[in-house]
Amino acid sequence: KKKKMGSLGEQPQVTEDCMGLLQLLSNGAVLRSKSIDLITQQIPISNHQTVLFKDSLFDKPNNLHLRLYKPVSASNRTDLLPVVFFFHGGGFCFGSRSWPLFHNFCLTLASSLHAFVVAPDCRLAPEHRLPAAFEDAEAALMWVRDQAVSGGVDHWFEGGPGVDFDRVYVLGDSSGGNIAHHLAFRFESGSTELRPVRVRGYVLLGPFFGGEERTESEDGPSEALLSLDLLDKFWRLSLPKGATRDHPMANPFGPTSPRLESVNIEPMLVISGGSELLRDRAKEYAYGLKKMEGKKVDYIEFENEEHGFYNHNPSSDATEQLIRVIRDFMDNLSNIF
Repeated sequence: KKKKMGSLGEQPQVTEDCMGLLQLLSNGAVLRSKSIDLITQQIPISNHQTVLFKDSLFDKPNNLHLRLYKPVSASNRTDLLPVVFFFHGGGFCFGSRSWPLFHNFCLTLASSLHAFVVAPDCRLAPEHRLPAAFEDAEAALMWVRDQAVSGGVDHWFEGGPGVDFDRVYVLGDSSGGNIAHHLAFRFESGSTELRPVRVRGYVLLGPFFGGEERTESEDGPSEALLSLDLLDKFWRLSLPKGATRDHPMANPFGPTSPRLESVNIEPMLVISGGSELLRDRAKEYAYGLKKMEGKKVDYIEFENEEHGFYNHNPSSDATEQLIRVIRDFMDNLSNIF
């Protein structure tokens, strides 16, 4: 009997439980529930007759794929398509290019922006803590650069309408917005690393930033699909072990974060919903950068909207307005030589 008691005592304990969908055990093991797939698949996939899509492997060692979206040009337009990267959300712990809510939004982006959309997957935490997702995002950009340099390992970049590697934009949703921030400062303005690819601007949609000190919106009411408790869990699961929410990867303006003044970045558009828990973080980030000399940063708030409104309500007036705002941002930057 005593032996049995001892063996029970050695059973690993659950140290973090994320909605029952992801559990971290005391021995470091991670359990992921299959029900997440059932939940995500409940969303119907949009039927966009005007957009083709396919998957491509971009990182063989990590078995990472991205999804490419190409509008079918009904009017046989010969103009080159701008490239739009889309990095999905999920608190660095969940998400995939194939989730219907992200897939549907990418179909909308490709169709409405008449753009070639690239939606990469990144390794997820806690199995792969940050900076893994940042490294994967960099690898995805370099993969597209390789397409430009080699004349296209992937024939989709060549067949008509072709792709304009001189007009590339990076969009990031939630944790993907944090990834977009990282890329903006990693490949600063004037960087030659990505040539002939030229990133002209970054769009951060409800970016996932954090900090030890609470903001007013974080202390506000929970959202329908998001609570402060869940956001805190995402940070505990995704940051390096033992790190606080003031770690530079969570808080760009934290006490130990590198100074951002001296880094030149491409223009940036930061979007937030007025009812988001993360609203003040997004606002402080945008205005913090805006105050710095030489940084072109715009902040737009969508009144009464919650986190990820464009994913959950793809045909709403707010989403249509958001697409127009992104299109204007891209058009303005496309005219700069």
